[in-house]
Amino acid sequence: MRIMIDTNVLISMIFFPSQQMNELKSKLCNEHSIVLCSHIVDELQTVTERKFPARIKEMDGFFESLPYELVYTPKILDKFPQVRDKKDTPILAAAITTDVDVLITGDGDFSEIEIERPEILTPSEFVEFYM
Repeated sequence: MRIMIDTNVLISMIFFPSQQMNELKSKLCNEHSIVLCSHIVDELQTVTERKFPARIKEMDGFFESLPYELVYTPKILDKFPQVRDKKDTPILAAAITTDVDVLITGDGDFSEIEIERPEILTPSEFVEFYM
């Protein structure tokens, strides 16, 4: 499966690596294709610089060790379902345009979106359904 991982899940994987997050990362890296959009990468860098400036090397190391496909984030978003938090709409647009199978996010704003594809799951739901 092609799976997009939202910024908040990446933050948990990098800076708060629980056993569940480590298992999730291992499963994703070994059995699936990870897709990240340019918006997620930029957002992760911004959040890291603002909240975890002393841990930028950890973020860099994570990206260096993570096999992923980087995709473009659309700029014109009016044809896509709108997420309650407008800052998240680019992520959904990228997931739709690149035809990922699953979007893994811990952001509750995505739970209100009703679309067939991609399947939108929390990390716990992904673990429950696919691990």
